[in-house]
Amino acid sequence: MTDSIQFNGADRILPTALHQEMQRSYLEYAMSVIVGRALPDARDGLKPVQRRILYAMHELGLTPDRPFRKSARVVGDVLGKYHPHGDQAVYDALVRLVQDFSSRYPLLAGHGNFGSIDNDPPAAMRYTETRLAPVSHVALLEEIGEETVDFVANFDNSQQEPSVLPAQLPFLLLNGCSGIAVGMATNIPPHNLGEIVDALIALIDRPQLSDRDLLRYVPGPDFPTGGEVIGSQGILDAYLEGRGSIPVRGIARIEEIQPGKGRHRRPVIIVTELPYQVSKAGWIEKVADLVNDGKLQGIADIRDESDREGMRVVIELRRDAQADKVLEQLYKRTALQSNFGAILLAIVEGQPQQLSLKQLLEQFLSFREGTLRRRYGHELEQTERRLMILEGLLRSLSDLDGLIEILRQSPDGGTARARLQVHFDLNERQADAVLSMPMRRITSLEQEQLQQEAANLREQQARLQTLLGDRPTLLKALKKDLRDLKRRFGSPHRTRLPEIPPEAIAAPRQVTAPVAPISAPTPATAGPIQGELIFNSATDSAVPDSAPVIAPRFAFQESTWLCLSDREQLQAASATELEPWLKAKSGAQERTDFPKVLQWADPRQDLLVITAEGRAYRRSLREVHPGPIANLLPTGRQSTAIAATLLLPLASEERSLLPLSSQGRVKRLALTELAEISNRGLQLLKLAEEEIIQAACLCAPQQEVLLGSSGGRLLRLSLSELPLASRISRGQPRLLRLREGEQPLGCLSLPSGQDLLLVSTLGLVKRLPLGLLRLCRAGDLGNNAFRFTDKRDRLIALLPAPSQGLAIFASDQRLWQRSISTIAVTGTDAEGQTLFNLRSTETLQSATTLEGDRVTTV
Repeated sequence: MTDSIQFNGADRILPTALHQEMQRSYLEYAMSVIVGRALPDARDGLKPVQRRILYAMHELGLTPDRPFRKSARVVGDVLGKYHPHGDQAVYDALVRLVQDFSSRYPLLAGHGNFGSIDNDPPAAMRYTETRLAPVSHVALLEEIGEETVDFVANFDNSQQEPSVLPAQLPFLLLNGCSGIAVGMATNIPPHNLGEIVDALIALIDRPQLSDRDLLRYVPGPDFPTGGEVIGSQGILDAYLEGRGSIPVRGIARIEEIQPGKGRHRRPVIIVTELPYQVSKAGWIEKVADLVNDGKLQGIADIRDESDREGMRVVIELRRDAQADKVLEQLYKRTALQSNFGAILLAIVEGQPQQLSLKQLLEQFLSFREGTLRRRYGHELEQTERRLMILEGLLRSLSDLDGLIEILRQSPDGGTARARLQVHFDLNERQADAVLSMPMRRITSLEQEQLQQEAANLREQQARLQTLLGDRPTLLKALKKDLRDLKRRFGSPHRTRLPEIPPEAIAAPRQVTAPVAPISAPTPATAGPIQGELIFNSATDSAVPDSAPVIAPRFAFQESTWLCLSDREQLQAASATELEPWLKAKSGAQERTDFPKVLQWADPRQDLLVITAEGRAYRRSLREVHPGPIANLLPTGRQSTAIAATLLLPLASEERSLLPLSSQGRVKRLALTELAEISNRGLQLLKLAEEEIIQAACLCAPQQEVLLGSSGGRLLRLSLSELPLASRISRGQPRLLRLREGEQPLGCLSLPSGQDLLLVSTLGLVKRLPLGLLRLCRAGDLGNNAFRFTDKRDRLIALLPAPSQGLAIFASDQRLWQRSISTIAVTGTDAEGQTLFNLRSTETLQSATTLEGDRVTTV
């Protein structure tokens, strides 16, 4: 017999079918797990536990400039105030926010053992310490106190916590996220900050961009552990449909080593990067098990030589083993190649949704625009409130005698407030401010300060009203913030990406700069000619917006231009982005910053940075951000001098690299030898004491090589004189003989029918056919190609001279441009032409030649 249940004094029994109750309860549980635990919010990219950890640390004041605090203290605050679950679950989430091999941009900084890529467990929370990382402090929590987001009650209504953090960057894409809910899961790969910011700015400027258009800005994920994505179909499926399988390989190369003195050399496979979320120790154990079980043949030994500089796993092979086949077996049978199952699932307006790349970006932009409106609205409210108080103070101080008389005649504060409101037309708040005003406010200096503060507040009020009332101005401010965050927190791309088929991406739009087309060539003149002056630092304090700076007669394509200035500042951007940057750099009064390298590039190309000490670093062009070129070098190497920067061709099988040392030695390397370069770089040439790399060039088949000295001598060589060398060889003996006081100028690879352009430091220019120079042998003195009239003069540039091209010259004060067709063709004995009149204190610093709408070389 079922007892009745008392409801308000009445006996009522509520019969419920068991399957209905189970269905209702399970759905409630499922939604609780989906929304409250497992899936991230599309706006700030965080799960609730991550958001609560960050907010609790913000409340504790654990900013990047403060000391580290015990992780146990943070976990205790999170548990007691916001997240009533297990302490180990909170600590596990905290640990993952610290690990740089789990998060592309870690949100927390850690001190102590937080685990490793070998799947070692972290130390207990009582031992480790943590604080906020700069990127999370700035881009997630900086605006938390400005009424930008909603706050809700915590689990026991004793505290308020934010429902979402005011994110300034889409961390859902930057760090990715993985989570298993009830009946659904998410697995979002991490991405490069610079690429995501570029995509956001493009989407702001052109909201009609399609998902395929965005592939030009975000070509693929960027895993914190590097690796290489194989094939583009998985990327296309994930970005266009919201779900796809992305194959990722570790980075491995095949070398030969000598195990010991007197022993035969044997091949080895060196693994420097593993796919994302693959444990190094677990992978090594798996390889060893396969070898012991006889399922993997040809491996003699495997050892882990990883250190603080990076990963290095060496797999020694048997002498009869074929290294490429063993490597293929490693890809096939182990996690050296694995699939990342991308599922772009996130919470949107309280509901889980599977989104495409564009939809994720749009969700963030919508949220960010609303956040900015709330922030600026709050600032405007605060500004107007303070301005109202100041106006009341200034109004009362303008009649100081009347103010004092009212205060003297009033029996109490209430009467004084009422009389002030009537006499000075003040509201109650203004009258209270006047009554609480200290006596020092009546001094002249204090009144002037109040007037200045009021003027500043009026300007700020007008600015905020414009931002809130004019959406284009608001979006312009949003883009400015994004560019600033990219400059501060951007980093080079780590994961190598495949070339996306052109048919998968919309064709690039042609953009023409507001300049005239190339004019018809004019006949070469025999006498001195004056180059067209582009910029003069002595008279031009700033270049006007309408003034062309770099290529005033060229129509640009919307492609990538790589610009390296003479102050080692590097920029890779479209022509429309590059031109204002060059104007700003050229417009400096104290010191000009003219381009010394300006090259057209395909965004899919890689950049090879070669240091003076002979080490080469390979970086994707998408990793290049405005700033010092040394930023592309690993930490600890950024003070190293840069000898050369070269754009590697997309098809490099038949190309070779030729570095030239300060002692005239060279070494020709096939570009295929440089295909796999770790973050530590690759030593190109073994250098003697005080020997450095002076220059480098790329050689193509059927071309000849020129080596030049500062004394005007050129060594013309056939490629047959420069056989290919291995990576570990010392290279050829001294190839370019140097006289006393001479230095190697550079090297150049050209077809036999090309003209040369020689430029001296005192402004002499000479155009010389390559055929006039005799072919030399290694060690020859070469051809005397430039006759100097001043003993102080020396050669500074050895360039190709396309007949329909343009030459740009930069001194330490001015820029000039000149059509190459107007420069006379001369012989080896002729003097150079005076192309422009230099001042007594002025010397040429660099020169660049362009052909069509691109630069041939520098």
